Amino acid sequence: MADITAGQVKELRERTGSGMMECKKALQQVGGDIEAAVELMRKAGQAKADKKAGRIAAEGLIVIKQAGGAAAIVEVNCETDFVTKNDDFRTFVDAVAETVLSGAPADLAALLAQSMDNGQSVEQNRRECIAKIGENMNVRRFARLTSDQGALGCYLHGTRIGVLVELVGGDADLAKDIAMHIAASRPLCVSAEDVPADLVAKERDIFAAQAATSGKPANIIDKMVEGRLRKYFEEITLLGQPFVKDPEQSVGQLLKAHQATVTRFTRFELGEGIEKKSGDFAAEVMAQVRGDD
Repeated sequence: MADITAGQVKELRERTGSGMMECKKALQQVGGDIEAAVELMRKAGQAKADKKAGRIAAEGLIVIKQAGGAAAIVEVNCETDFVTKNDDFRTFVDAVAETVLSGAPADLAALLAQSMDNGQSVEQNRRECIAKIGENMNVRRFARLTSDQGALGCYLHGTRIGVLVELVGGDADLAKDIAMHIAASRPLCVSAEDVPADLVAKERDIFAAQAATSGKPANIIDKMVEGRLRKYFEEITLLGQPFVKDPEQSVGQLLKAHQATVTRFTRFELGEGIEKKSGDFAAEVMAQVRGDD
């Protein structure tokens, strides 16, 4: 039987809202695999939902730039919150966003090779900024949207969540409202048709396992599964979610009333999917005091 650490149990508890012993037992059954434990507990009805799909731990900034019919969003990570307030770091991130907006690079490699206003590449400027500040930093990702048939919506929540959304039809106010909703409600995709087939299959399997415990006939179980899938789509798709400023109507109904459609959107949350190294804080401080590498 695999050794289960307190850290694994803690993470599973955060993600499922379940008790410590339930989490430990589930981890033991799957050999310590967090993802498998989440799925096992959901099938057993011990977890209502996966509350925390990934720890958000990295520091840095998300910046948005918009001009004319184009908008750009970038995420640049650093090691500490202290550096996010540094003028040199902020200037660099702003310049990267402007470079994305004006240069429309195809991918991250192209962005890093692209020249900035000072004639040096983004990568050269990144290295100089690291040398000046004394802390590692990384241009993690970017997106750029254009629209000539409708409106672009941009929303930045502090420096940690940013959204770009492209509408066909509608106006700037509607686009901004939709972007704000996306920031708050975290839809996975625009519509049910956009949900990846493997994710639909996984959820259907989980719902079927949950419904099977009811002891009801197969035809009733099928209806239960389909009903739970519909509710799931309402929760994770933009069009199905209740609009944050008026929960009495869905985003889909709001867009229909304005004769508008959402073509695509991008939502960045700072550090999502990045695991920050955890350790003994007291030992870390002592190492800094001693000057250890």
